[in-house]
Amino acid sequence: MKRSLATIALLLSTIALSFAQNKPMRLTTTAFADGGLIPLKYTQASTTGAAVSPELTWSDVPAGTQSFVLWMHDVDLALNKNMDDNLHWLVWNIPGTATSLAENIPAGPKLADGSYQVSNAVVGYRGPGAAASGPLHHYVFELFALDIKLDEKAADKPLDTKLNIFKLMQGHIIGKAAYVGLFHRPQ
Repeated sequence: MKRSLATIALLLSTIALSFAQNKPMRLTTTAFADGGLIPLKYTQASTTGAAVSPELTWSDVPAGTQSFVLWMHDVDLALNKNMDDNLHWLVWNIPGTATSLAENIPAGPKLADGSYQVSNAVVGYRGPGAAASGPLHHYVFELFALDIKLDEKAADKPLDTKLNIFKLMQGHIIGKAAYVGLFHRPQ
C-alpha cells in the first residue's frame, strides 16, 4: 500500500512539474493595464518632450532561451498599401538571462547589454502617436524567446531590419508573450 501511494505521489509530482515547465511566457508592465490606455508619459504626446519606454517584465521563460526579441507595433495602421504596420520599437539580442527592460531605455543603436534597437523614426523607442481624430489604436508589445542569439546589426532601413530579424527568428521561437495598450492623442 505504501509503495502504491509513493508511486502515485511520484506520478503526480512529475505531472505537476511537466505542467509548470510548459507554462506560457508572460509579459507585464506596471505602466498601464493590459488592454488599457497608455499614459501620455510613454507616448509622442508626452508633456516632457520625449516619450519614455515603459518598464517591461517577463516570466515563465522557456528552458534553453538564448535571447529575446521585443517588437512593439501599431496594428491599426497599414503602411505602403501592404502588410507592414507601424514599427515603434524592435529590440533584439536581449540576453536570455534577462527578465526585464528598465523604463526609459536610452536611444542609440546598441544597448549596454549588447542588444540592438530600431524604430521607424528614431534609433530607439518611439512612443504611440495615433491622431486624436481617429479611434484608439492597439499598440502590441510582443516578446519572443529564441533558442539562438541573433548576430545581426541594423540595416539602412528600419523595415528591412525588421524583415531580416524576422527571417532569422524563423524556426527558433520557443516562447512568446504579448501585451496591448491603447492610445490616440488627446483632443
